[in-house]
Amino acid sequence: MNRKKTAGHLAALLTIIIWGTTFISTKILLVDFQPVEILFFRFIMGFLILFAVYPRRLKTADKKQELIFAAAGLSGVCLYYLLENIALTYTMASNVGVIISVAPFFTAILAHLFMKSEEKLRIHFFIGFIVAMVGILLISFNGVELKLNPLGDLLAFTAALIWAYYSILTRRIGSFGYPVILYTRRIFFYGILFMIPTLFFFDFQLDLSRFSNMAYLFNILYLGIGASALCFVTWNFAVNELGAVKTSVYLYMVPVITVVTSVMVLHEPLTFLAGMGTVLTLAGLFLSEKRTEKPS
Repeated sequence: MNRKKTAGHLAALLTIIIWGTTFISTKILLVDFQPVEILFFRFIMGFLILFAVYPRRLKTADKKQELIFAAAGLSGVCLYYLLENIALTYTMASNVGVIISVAPFFTAILAHLFMKSEEKLRIHFFIGFIVAMVGILLISFNGVELKLNPLGDLLAFTAALIWAYYSILTRRIGSFGYPVILYTRRIFFYGILFMIPTLFFFDFQLDLSRFSNMAYLFNILYLGIGASALCFVTWNFAVNELGAVKTSVYLYMVPVITVVTSVMVLHEPLTFLAGMGTVLTLAGLFLSEKRTEKPS
């Protein structure tokens, strides 16, 4: 494995570790903030941070590239998070967690259909997917009664499909040769632009005085700087280096990170089912990531 591939795996791992802990910050902020307010503030902050870090202007080659940037912003920043948040109001968080974890499967299918250069689908990928999903089911429904809600679950499935679409788009954008910070910032710009009209439908309030509470300020900084500015850059870098399919498999680890964080930070007990689910999810991750390239 060369250095760029190793860097890609480390970037994906760092991203997932941070994304897997964001539920704590979101839970704290939801006391006084609407989900759409958290979403808007974190991506505005992420955009400003990326601009401060790398203030160069991105000049795209043509309108077609600009449309791809716009589609990435609409899918990965605006629609994915909005659909996920709306789904949480109709169905259980455990349902959403499991369904969102199907994104790597959708990514693999889309990559197979639209990106012939991506690694071909192998049997180990599907075996790994099944093993990981069993593990995620054990984690998500540990002590929770399974209840289906057609509307909420459908919204979550749609969000997973949209994230897969975003992964394919970022793989395409990475091939344009622009610096990752610059194209991530452009994606944020379009995501925020598409998000603005939705604010009028979700009781959005521009009340910055709420950030005088240091707990709120710290947690929005964590979401804006860490989970948005940093993580989207590292995720897009990983997609560029590893491909959309291999990078998306790391999403299996989000429930695992959530379990570990709950035990270490919130001091919640680690049950047998959660422990078994963690082991199976990691096993599924390794199976899906199994190298298939023939030696040269």
